[in-house]
Amino acid sequence: MSRHDAPQHHGLGTLEPGTRQRAQLPSRIADIAWTSLAVLVALWAVWASVGAVRGTTAWAYCAAAWVLLAVALTMRVFAVRRRTRA
Repeated sequence: MSRHDAPQHHGLGTLEPGTRQRAQLPSRIADIAWTSLAVLVALWAVWASVGAVRGTTAWAYCAAAWVLLAVALTMRVFAVRRRTRA
């Protein structure tokens, strides 16, 4: 097969306006953002817990990290439930 026989692709293909993938793009970006936030806060919570046990970090940072992680995960679950109902 030569270059001239290869199919020609123009534009963005599946991300063009009006396609299903384009309609799902905002929710996928939101999923990535919420997942990234949850991972970062989880890492912070673990790091703060280890620091609190060692005595290098205040317990307040540890508690704040775990509370923020619980809030982020709760919001993530609500967002997924709200999206699947619609």
